[in-house]
Amino acid sequence: MALSILEHGPSTAAALGDRLGLTAAAVRRHLDGLLERGVLTAREQRVYGSRGRGRPAKVFALTDAGRADFPAAYDDIAIAALEFLADEVGSSAVRTFAERRAAPAEARYREAVDGADPSVSPALALAAALTADGYVASVRPSALGEQLCQHHCPVAHVAERFPQLCEVETEMFSRVLGVHVQRLATLAHGDGVCTTHVPTSSGAAPAAAAPAPPGMTPPHDLDMTTPEERPAP
Repeated sequence: MALSILEHGPSTAAALGDRLGLTAAAVRRHLDGLLERGVLTAREQRVYGSRGRGRPAKVFALTDAGRADFPAAYDDIAIAALEFLADEVGSSAVRTFAERRAAPAEARYREAVDGADPSVSPALALAAALTADGYVASVRPSALGEQLCQHHCPVAHVAERFPQLCEVETEMFSRVLGVHVQRLATLAHGDGVCTTHVPTSSGAAPAAAAPAPPGMTPPHDLDMTTPEERPAP
């Protein structure tokens, strides 16, 4: 049904029933489900000229979330654009692009970290800000500091071709947190999670871990502790 609306534009329930060969009851059942999930939105049909009696029929259109369910070529376009930029101007231009792209986020993250409660570690404050931007971030402690884990990356496929995006992000984390961080793993390189080691600042103890999102397993194989520091099994 969503595909039919994508192909034909906003449609009435009657038009959908005719196209799909469904009864009015079946159409209503499907529409109710799509409306509940936020895939569709309903509005009154525009009537041009004189309008007859009764209320105008409702038309159903895809929302942005509904359109996101269909394949898109955004990654391909982004990669092609950056490849063109690198070919025409040079690879340094890609890094400049990455830095300009990261600048607004850096300002937001710095504000979130600087304005966090003193009981919250900078890494935890940054993880919350990253999660708000769609990175699904969490923090786990290690003997040498904390590990900032990003379980999702909206630009992972582009970063696979252009690692400058990851490099600039890592440098930005260092500036925001005020310590030299080290990237241990990235989704762009095929790892299960982007993991950044954040050393504990002088005199501060690592914060308690923020729980990973449901279904996500923290990357224990990336623990920075030494064998002597780990408890006996």
